[in-house]
Amino acid sequence: MRRFLLAATASLALATPALAACPDPTEIAAMAGALTSGRVAEPFAPPLSMADAECARDRLVPLLARSFGRPIGYKVGAAGEATQRRYGLTGPVWGVLFASATATRSGATLALTPALAGMSVEADLLVRVRDAGINTAGNDHVALLRHLDQVIPFIELPRAGVARVADGVGLVAINVSSRLGVVGRPIPVQATADFAARLGSMVVTFHDNDRQIARETGATLLGHPLNALAYLIQDLARQGKRLRAGDIVSLGGFAPSVPAVAGHRYEQRYEGLGAQTISVSVGIR
Repeated sequence: MRRFLLAATASLALATPALAACPDPTEIAAMAGALTSGRVAEPFAPPLSMADAECARDRLVPLLARSFGRPIGYKVGAAGEATQRRYGLTGPVWGVLFASATATRSGATLALTPALAGMSVEADLLVRVRDAGINTAGNDHVALLRHLDQVIPFIELPRAGVARVADGVGLVAINVSSRLGVVGRPIPVQATADFAARLGSMVVTFHDNDRQIARETGATLLGHPLNALAYLIQDLARQGKRLRAGDIVSLGGFAPSVPAVAGHRYEQRYEGLGAQTISVSVGIR
């Protein structure tokens, strides 16, 4: 695990020049307009380095917050191998999570308004940070659990808002498509080896109108969901950032997202995490 994290960080560092050349402010404003509406924007003009993309993301986030609500934490993207292959990445990336991600409760039905054109549905999972000690917890799963207080069932509703996302650099530049989400009932964290093992071995299934469209385990996310959290802590530190008490972290998609379709209901189930199957659902109209 430690070798993986160091390699992922090193790969980013090698691809990152010392100084970032952000896209022009007018481009960033246009991108924010596309991401908060149903319009489709062209990607930022290439070529962008990873440092350029991170700069674009950091300047984009305050503009997005005007529509999506205050930042509440972070979203780990490309935590699964399939998504990494799709975007030409060798490791995960991250974006900022907004209040809109946790504003809708399980069982709700959302309308596909023009502003949500192109929205997708993705099986995911959240955790909530108990205290800032998590920043020095290292890679040990039980140590990380000591600084969390909730695991939260989560269906993410991302929207890219651009004509195409060609690679991981483009994904970072648009804040990893972070937008909306649906949350289930929080599960109290147990800082034990048994709870950590159940997180890694749980079976996660995703259903579209009762038809199963994905079946994965917790190990899909970098070998264990908490490995995604350890990656995030390390990469935030690289950029002089830290997790804080109350931060919410999306640990990544268990399977590639699918387009949200009116008239469909999506349900995600976690088997083996608790004594009974845990679920979260959302309808689209």
